[in-house]
Amino acid sequence: MAQDGPTGGTGPAGEGRRLGGGAIASLVGLGLLLVFMVQNTDSVQIDFLFWSFSWPLWLVTMGAAVLGALVWFGVGVLRRHRRRKERREDRRD
Repeated sequence: MAQDGPTGGTGPAGEGRRLGGGAIASLVGLGLLLVFMVQNTDSVQIDFLFWSFSWPLWLVTMGAAVLGALVWFGVGVLRRHRRRKERREDRRD
């Protein structure tokens, strides 16, 4: 049995790979974030605990977005690890 493409699908010959809803939402969010960062270049005063400094708002926004992405990724890794561990325990029973 012949398979077309790396996914093994047997769709029409001209059909390419499509983006899922999550990928489209991520790209739209990234585009909106970039527009926001380009439009907000003024410096802002940041006060955190006993530190105080001035950074451009686009840099603060990028830092917050990167920190949020790392937390989101970390939660996903922990969730996958927990599910994998549960599946292993289920196979042993």
